[in-house]
Amino acid sequence: MKFRAIMGALCAAGLMCGVSAVQAAESVEVLHWWTSGGESKAVGVLKDDMTKQGYTWKDFAVAGGAGAAAMTALKTQVISGNAPSAAQIKGPLIQDWASQGVLVPIDSVAGDWKKNLPPEIDKIMHADGHYVAAPFSVHRVNWLYINKAALDKAGGKVPTSWPEFFAVADKMKAAGIQPIAMGGQPWQDLTLWEDVVLSQGADFYRKALVDLDEKTLTSDKMVQVFDTVRKIQGYFDAGRTGRDWNLATAMVINGKAGMQFMGDWAKGEFSNAGKKSGTDFICAAVPGTEKAYTFNVDSFVFFQQKDQKAATPGQLALAKTIMSPDFQEQFSLYKGSIPVRLGVSMAKFDDCAKKSYADEQVAIKAGGYVPSLAHGMAQPDAAAGAISDVVTKFMNSQEDSKSAVQALAKAAKTR
Repeated sequence: MKFRAIMGALCAAGLMCGVSAVQAAESVEVLHWWTSGGESKAVGVLKDDMTKQGYTWKDFAVAGGAGAAAMTALKTQVISGNAPSAAQIKGPLIQDWASQGVLVPIDSVAGDWKKNLPPEIDKIMHADGHYVAAPFSVHRVNWLYINKAALDKAGGKVPTSWPEFFAVADKMKAAGIQPIAMGGQPWQDLTLWEDVVLSQGADFYRKALVDLDEKTLTSDKMVQVFDTVRKIQGYFDAGRTGRDWNLATAMVINGKAGMQFMGDWAKGEFSNAGKKSGTDFICAAVPGTEKAYTFNVDSFVFFQQKDQKAATPGQLALAKTIMSPDFQEQFSLYKGSIPVRLGVSMAKFDDCAKKSYADEQVAIKAGGYVPSLAHGMAQPDAAAGAISDVVTKFMNSQEDSKSAVQALAKAAKTR
């Protein structure tokens, strides 16, 4: 069933033509994977806002930083005819679910969204000409977190190039500090790898990971990417296997490690631990990526329910609340992100968030604003998964860079 037909049916029933959020109090079942400390605090803001509006929040949280387990749970729910009211989804998956005709359009509460969203993100929220997803916030993926005390002890400076980075890592190692905190999951491997791809330039990144251009994927620059990743691996600790991202972040927070490559959701962990940017830790762009920005945007989509007439008010209220300026501000303050809605005041945000926002605006205008492959924004699951397998194999074997590049080109043909 296409969205125009769904729109017609809902409007005919009086559901999409001026719905009030104070209609009959209904429950909203929400599937998401925000389970770490900072994430739980952030999603709690939405739960509280919905409760104040008279809705009963049914939390369906599925642990796992990258959301793979949550997506498996979601498929099971939908197939069994018990789809949640809303689910956390992003990137091409939004259109995948929309093509199956199971989503509810939310145009009636999205009147001002187009002018208040970055164009690259606004188009992702659409399917068949209708808004079908509500975006929460923007995470910058290409961040390097540094424990300031560790950096000071090592006598190093914030690196802006790979030679400078390796010099800092060597100094930390000599000072008895584990240079890099790294988890042992495929999505974390892919995050690091795409950071290094981005360090070759936003145009190179776009051709390689968005366009999947074979010439770019097999270029000497791509061989250099794998060479750099291999060198970075030399600074990992032996216990990273199976480690989740927030546990690696804790190593940097506690001073057991000096640096971590991770998106700015990690900043929420620092904040939750009472640490302050500039004083306790430093957030810097990954070396060589100062003028680029890989974005990761979480969104909610809304699934058709058995009693859609009763469910629609809650779903629309949820979508409207997500894009409200007050919620956008408070959610990102807890989450470590920045508001996806343009024009929200950054006055209450820390220096890292202000830098993220300023860099985002520059990247948007300069063409350096690119979707993250590792976080479901750049490619559908099949292609992203095939590329992830290549990267993970490389990082868990002694494979040479040239062989990895050939495997990468082959994987990119999986669409």
